[in-house]
Amino acid sequence: MRCAILDDYQNAALKMADWSKVSGAVDITVFDQWIPPADLPKALKGFEIICAMRERTRFPRQMIEALPDLRLLITSGMRNQAIDVKAANERGIVVCGTAGSGNPTAGIAIGLMLELTRHIGYENMRLKSGAPWQTTIGADLEGQTLGIVGLGKLGTRVARIGQAFGMNVLAWSQNLTAEACQAAGVTYASKEELFRQADFISIHVLLSDRSRGMIGAADLARMKPTAYLINTARAAIVDQAALLSALKEGRIAGAGLDVFETEPLPLDSPLRKLDNVVITPHLGYVSVQAYQAYFRDMVENIRAFLDGKPIRVIPAG
Repeated sequence: MRCAILDDYQNAALKMADWSKVSGAVDITVFDQWIPPADLPKALKGFEIICAMRERTRFPRQMIEALPDLRLLITSGMRNQAIDVKAANERGIVVCGTAGSGNPTAGIAIGLMLELTRHIGYENMRLKSGAPWQTTIGADLEGQTLGIVGLGKLGTRVARIGQAFGMNVLAWSQNLTAEACQAAGVTYASKEELFRQADFISIHVLLSDRSRGMIGAADLARMKPTAYLINTARAAIVDQAALLSALKEGRIAGAGLDVFETEPLPLDSPLRKLDNVVITPHLGYVSVQAYQAYFRDMVENIRAFLDGKPIRVIPAG
């Protein structure tokens, strides 16, 4: 059978797991560049197995129907909103997921805060380009207020790291209660209070119909002119036009963004040119430990499928 590994930007997949368990039965092709949707049916013609990295490539019903040879679709992680599992199941395609490892997104969220305040990458670039010495004056995180939107596993981890820096932590989400905040050791706030009081707002909710556009122009208008927005969740949770306007006009101090409306980020995106924005190419789930777990489980999933006993099957729902 032919197996396609998609969006392996670092050419890491074959190094992160032992593929010998399936190499005798599967012919593997690695795609290390993103394939535009219009080109996918031709590029993936004849592949019975596809290994997808999270939402880098989307598989809506129309795409699944354009891939008549597909029999097994594997995603990293056990949740992928870019895959129409129901449409896949209707065509007899098995959809499987993988485990993850740790919580690498927390480090990216905190790293974006540090870059916005202490300018580590910026000063590193200056020194290496021949600049004589420092030019920026950084701000400490200690004593500042961190607002967490979404106090799940990831939001709680970021809250604890913020507390380790000496930050005051507030939290809000649509279903969050004061009791849950108390149990996590943070202060419950209304949405309005959080956006008014926080020096940093870090987003950690899942994208859904309910959360799409949840942070809009009115919320951004409540932020302090010295405050920063951190988004390592999904771009669509924030009204992108309103955010761009607030950044361009200096109504907020800046933003740290790891997720974008279109990925890869277009070369002509205005976000690439704003001095008050730090952008990273969706690094949130990219770590050695996570990749080792993803690709190890992908190999196991393929072997189980070949043996007629699929594992880690994601149900339509």
